[in-house]
Formats: sequence, structure tokens, C-alpha cells
Amino acid sequence: MRPKRSQNEEAQGQLWKTDLEKIIDLGHPMVKMAEGIDWGRLDAAFGESYVEGKGRPAIPTRLMVALHYIKFTFDLSDDEVVQGWRENVYWQWLSGMRWFEHGAPIDPSSMSRWRRRIEETGAMELLKETIAAGLEMKLIKRKQLEVVNVDTTVQEKNVRYPTDARLYHRSIEKLTRQAKKDGVRLKRTYKRVSKLALFMQSRYAHTRKPAKAAAQTRKLRTLLGRVRREIERGVANPSGKMRELLEVTGRIEAQERGDKRKVYSVHEPHVECISKGKAHKKWEFGCKVSVVVSSRGGWITGAQAFHGTPYDGHTLQGSLDRAAATAGVTPREAHTDKGYRKHGYKGETQVHVDKTRRGDTPKPLWKRMKRRAAVEPTIGHLKSDHRLDCNRLKGPEGDLLNIVFAAIGKNFAKLLRLLCALIFRRLMGVTAPVPLTRPCPSFP
Repeated sequence: MRPKRSQNEEAQGQLWKTDLEKIIDLGHPMVKMAEGIDWGRLDAAFGESYVEGKGRPAIPTRLMVALHYIKFTFDLSDDEVVQGWRENVYWQWLSGMRWFEHGAPIDPSSMSRWRRRIEETGAMELLKETIAAGLEMKLIKRKQLEVVNVDTTVQEKNVRYPTDARLYHRSIEKLTRQAKKDGVRLKRTYKRVSKLALFMQSRYAHTRKPAKAAAQTRKLRTLLGRVRREIERGVANPSGKMRELLEVTGRIEAQERGDKRKVYSVHEPHVECISKGKAHKKWEFGCKVSVVVSSRGGWITGAQAFHGTPYDGHTLQGSLDRAAATAGVTPREAHTDKGYRKHGYKGETQVHVDKTRRGDTPKPLWKRMKRRAAVEPTIGHLKSDHRLDCNRLKGPEGDLLNIVFAAIGKNFAKLLRLLCALIFRRLMGVTAPVPLTRPCPSFP
């Protein structure tokens, strides 16, 4: 059933509850953000994913949207958002509450189910709303969105560093655990033997005894093969989960050093190994993501995840098309690094690939080209402040969602920071713009 109405739509008062309007500062940046967001458009957009007249009423859309804005703005888990919501009156006001609530609004697991429901299309609507709200409140100038910088990075998955020994040991653990759930009785689970073998392999590798470490790795591989074959012989019709595990662990057992499309995680087999040429981190395990950022202002208008490690230039078409749909403005210029040479983009946007020497490039264009590097700190903040450094959302769908929600959190934080500075200037009677170098101190 469609989501129920928010408390703000109910005119009747509550005798035993405290009216939030009487205890909050109506000039607070979070209150101004609540006024600038078009909640009606979001209700209409997300209401289509529900069936009318069937089941109990869903959780209000405004509450779920506000919780996700807060989650990725302040880098919080689902549990932390729900617990913090009980204590923060401004978070409750943003969520559409009229009276102060002492209890948790939802169970944290409802947030993960809601993300699966809205999918990537719904997340793009939330990103689009951050740009629209900024334009409505005149915090974003439309001219800023005409020149953008494009770059790619790696969105690392929440998996431990893969080695052959670790993968074999984890495969044994997963298979024996699922066999116990399915009621399959095994002669031996090798629980203690495999754990000891992994410990000794790590110890031999640390003390530079490669031959003995390799012997322990082979032992773990042999144990994995024994467990797999026993399950295959004893189960005629395995369950869906067991069938997937047998397939993944079979690939892990069979793969060799020089193979392509290897498995690097048992519970996230789609994870890819990407090398970006970094001195401090040679390999990263996750997926490639593209980010489109306005050259002036640093507003993220496009964010997209790509699987299969495509060439950077081949991601440019989809990134710029998505940026134009999100911002409502087709970029006039796009600046990229040298990794986008021979990109093959076909569209209205002029693409300028960075170069070392100025040559015949006009001075205004050369200045905009040199601002391409402004995308790098934006990516750094996405990773350090908005949950892009370690993607905890499950599966390939989680990869698509996490990068978009990280961009949403970045834009939302910038809007709050601008509103905070705007309010400060009004209080102090300052007319000149104040450079924003730090987040507003009133927020965590």
C-alpha cells in the first residue's frame, strides 16, 4: 500500500506531546533545507513503486528520504541514524514530524529494504532534488552547471584483502555452515584443521618461508575439494543458496594465477581487481565509478558505477548524459584527464582532454582546463566523509546505489554549509561573500 500521510498534514494537536515548532530555531539550516525540498514531487515519484489497496500502509516517503539524506551526509550506519534521530529535533523536523518523538521511527532494516525498492532510478531522483533545491534557494547558479569536470575512481567493496589461502578457508567455512542449515551431514568439516592451516600459512609467509607457506595453501585447497565433492555426492537437489556456493567455490578452487575474471570474495563474487597506478595502493577491489562535478562550486551532477572495468573514455557518454538529466542543464564544456583520450563521445558537450602545454589554447579555456584538478578533492571528500571509501551495500545493486548516495550526501552537506554561512552573514550584517573552508560547527 502507498505510504501513509506525514504528521505535518494532520491539523489536530496532541495533548501529551511537545510541538517541535516551539522548541526549534526556525532559522536553522536544517529547517531551511526542509522548506527548500519539494517533498510532494518525491512522494509522487516514489509512490509509483507501491501497489494501491494491498497490504499495510508503507512508511512515509519523507521520513525515509530524510533518513537517507542524514545517513550519507554525516557518514552514519542505519542503526546510528535511527538512534540519533531520537535525540535530534532538527532531524525529526526534516523528516516531517510535528511533535517530538522519544521512540525510534522505524527498524533500521527498513532502510535497506527501501533502498532495494527504489533501486538506482529512485536514488537519482534524490540526487536530482539536491540540485533542484539548491537552484530554488539560489544557492546554486545555473551558470555553474555549464562547465563540468569528469573523472573516475575505484569504489572499494567491504571485503578483506584476498589471498588464495584466505579464499580457500572462507569457502570451507561457508560450505560447512550452509550444509548445516540444509541438514546435510558431513563426515568431516575440517573446521579446526583449516583454521590451523591458514594460521600457519600466514606465519610462514611472514617469516619468509615461501615453500612451507605454499604447502599450507595447497593443503587448504585439498580440504576445500574434499568438502565440495562430499556435498555434491550427498545432495541430489541442493538449495538455491547451496548451488550458488558450490559454483563460486568451484571457481575459486579451479582458478590459477594468470586467469582473468577471477573470484576475489566468496560473498561478493562480482568484485573486480582494479589497478589505478597508485604508489601506496597497487590493487583495489571493488568497481569503477565515474563522477561529474561542476568546475565552479563543486556540485556533483552525475555519479555512476560501472562493472567490468571499462576504459575511462567509454564511460564518458553515459556520465554526461546522466549529468544533463540530473541537473536539467546540458554541460557546455567537460574537462577530463589524459585517461579519456580517444573517448568517442558524441553529443552537444565540448570535451577537452587535459594537456601539458598551452600551445594555441585561448587563455580563458586554459584556465578552465587547469581547474580540472578540482575534481580530485571532491573525490577525496566522497571517500573520507560520505561512505565511498568502503561500500557496505550488498551485491552489484549496492555498488550502483552507494556512489549515488555518496554524491547525495556531498551535495546535501554543501547546501547545509552554505545556508549556515548565509545565516551567519545576515546576523553579522556582512554583505560580502565569506569563503567556506570548513563545515558548519553546529553539525556533527
